[in-house]
Amino acid sequence: MGAVTEITAGRENGARRPRGYDLDYNPHSKTRVLLGYVEEILEEYEDHLPLTVRQIFYRLVGKYEYPKDDNAYERLVEALVRARRAKMIPFDAIRDDGIVTIENTYYGGIEDFHDETGRRATRYRRDRQEGQHRYIELWCEAGGMIQQLDRVARLASIPVYSCGGFGSLTGNYSIARRALDRNVPTVVLHVGDFDPSGVSIFESMASDAAAFVEADRVIQTQSLTAVRVALTVEQIEAYELPTAPPKKSDLRSKNWSGGTCQLEALAPDVLAKIIEDAIVERLDMDAFAEVLKREEFDRAELLALPPGAGA
Repeated sequence: MGAVTEITAGRENGARRPRGYDLDYNPHSKTRVLLGYVEEILEEYEDHLPLTVRQIFYRLVGKYEYPKDDNAYERLVEALVRARRAKMIPFDAIRDDGIVTIENTYYGGIEDFHDETGRRATRYRRDRQEGQHRYIELWCEAGGMIQQLDRVARLASIPVYSCGGFGSLTGNYSIARRALDRNVPTVVLHVGDFDPSGVSIFESMASDAAAFVEADRVIQTQSLTAVRVALTVEQIEAYELPTAPPKKSDLRSKNWSGGTCQLEALAPDVLAKIIEDAIVERLDMDAFAEVLKREEFDRAELLALPPGAGA
């Protein structure tokens, strides 16, 4: 193995930057007001935590008339970093993009394993898409929002994926292979920014994956349909979301008319409701109720409870 470099807190380029906790942080009055607004936002959307920084930013813009410009956003980022280090804002209330984790499960012995088995039995869930006439996946452009979306999608056993920008060939092919492993049509629900790149990401992913399915399917019911759930022009108008001109650096903007808007401008509870409605609209509710009933009896059997006591 190569050499290990030990890093300790200290001075960087002659100026000390905070490392670890920063309990001496004493924000000036304007920043304290800003952080007070942030705390109100986190409390209001407690059921949808963690929020991304951009979601907090757009709530500040919409509710507290915070400036909507890059400098204001950077000030917010810096304030949140310092406030989290100072334990003024919980770390787990804010979700950061770009973190990929691989975790494995280990046990402290046989007794620990049996305890975990008991806990898993209480959390037992059937695949709630069982018996449906179509299989649903949910895709999101921003990886930082996956936990929020999963909180809605998991109720119907719908997997959530993030393309994190323009989807790769491998990613599009993977969508197609999953669709080809099923004997019912696949519906991909997609949420992303309303801008040239966001719309292009959706269209590229949808058409590419559908073409693979069309070429390789062996039965007629193997198909793939993609639905843009958010963000749409109608939603931008209905919720009076802030817009901005398309970025000149985006080459796709030359054929774009009108403004652009980021998905995170939608309030978290509004986005959750939009996704929930899109899912329910596509579910066979009788089949869904039947799965819930079987799930209850399965759980009771696993826990050795009387029938009907597993809910």
